[in-house]
Amino acid sequence: MYIYLSVLNLLSITVVMAQLQQGGPDEKEKTTALKDLLSRIDLDELMKKDEPPLEFPDTLEGFEYMFNEKGQLRHMKTGEPFVFNYREDLHRWNQKRYEALGETLYNDAWQFLLESLWHVIQELSLPHGKIITKYVYELLQKECHLKKATLPVDATESEPKSFIFMSEDALTNPDKLLVLIHGNGVVRAGQWARRLIINEDLNSGTQIPYIKRAIEEGYGVIVLNPNENYIEVEKTKAQVQLSSDSSDEPAEKKERKDKVQKETKKRRDFYEKYRNPQKEKETMQMYIRMIQREAEVKNKVTAVALTDSVHNVWHQEVGKTIREWMRENCCNWVSSSEPLDTSVESMLPDCPRVSAGTERHELTSWKSFSSIFKFFSEALEAKNTSVKPTPTRRSNRIKYEEL
Repeated sequence: MYIYLSVLNLLSITVVMAQLQQGGPDEKEKTTALKDLLSRIDLDELMKKDEPPLEFPDTLEGFEYMFNEKGQLRHMKTGEPFVFNYREDLHRWNQKRYEALGETLYNDAWQFLLESLWHVIQELSLPHGKIITKYVYELLQKECHLKKATLPVDATESEPKSFIFMSEDALTNPDKLLVLIHGNGVVRAGQWARRLIINEDLNSGTQIPYIKRAIEEGYGVIVLNPNENYIEVEKTKAQVQLSSDSSDEPAEKKERKDKVQKETKKRRDFYEKYRNPQKEKETMQMYIRMIQREAEVKNKVTAVALTDSVHNVWHQEVGKTIREWMRENCCNWVSSSEPLDTSVESMLPDCPRVSAGTERHELTSWKSFSSIFKFFSEALEAKNTSVKPTPTRRSNRIKYEEL
């Protein structure tokens, strides 16, 4: 635990400095001496002390892991689940090893430092697995027989592009099409939750069961990839200079702002160096073109199943027509202690909510699997035979209209 004790000692020194600054000249001299001492400490070298090189395999086999016949990630020799604390007292190395399999994202350098200390007690992470992502993409193409399609379809050679996955009949199926959209965050096409993929199995963590069931029932399939909506490119020298000189604020205010920005940049540079030692260039995000087609969506989409969605019709400025359409055509399977498909009350007038049969957010898509396909079948039957909506959906609609 050398690294963590050292960091805590630094925090103790900081507290002592704060106490000394409240005293007289002698204390201020001591404060100056402590500042000089701290300035000579290389935090980066301290945190890397005695750790092996940060070099890791780029395949599951290289890590000696594989998915078994149940779709669970297990060690090839021991059969055990993934172990985070692989090397004792080397938290940074363990974290980088885990990031090679599941890259952890944090928003703030100081938050990252605090969470690193908290890792002494327990593992806290949001995996963004590059290897897992690649593996799932391969399964979509090999097992589910989907093809990769580039977006925008009319993209020029130089503009940013993304991609989705489609079945052969996705654009020609005359009867029905299933469009799968994952949640926001770090997941990519074909995934519900990487935590489930790593710690549970492929069935609960990926969209593969939905794809196979849909194809069996005669659906065309499109797997969207909305989190892959920008690319990172290196800034030119002119762009870096422009971003720093673009402000026309008063000189005094700009000076204070620049000072804060420099301190923030210093902390973020330290954080980036910790997370990604190879990243030295300043980058910017270039977003991929997107289109909104409300009328076409409402006309062509028969039913929408949401799983523990956190959308808000008020914050997203949704109009009355869309709210009415959602009440008639959507259903949200939410995390709840109630049995599966039990109606769950809500004060938001958007769409009916029913229990997914689990209190774990990441499991809602898997636990409501059968109910969602039943919901789709009933919606198609209602559309084709002009039958009124099922009692469950209608009762919820009446409640919202009363509100």
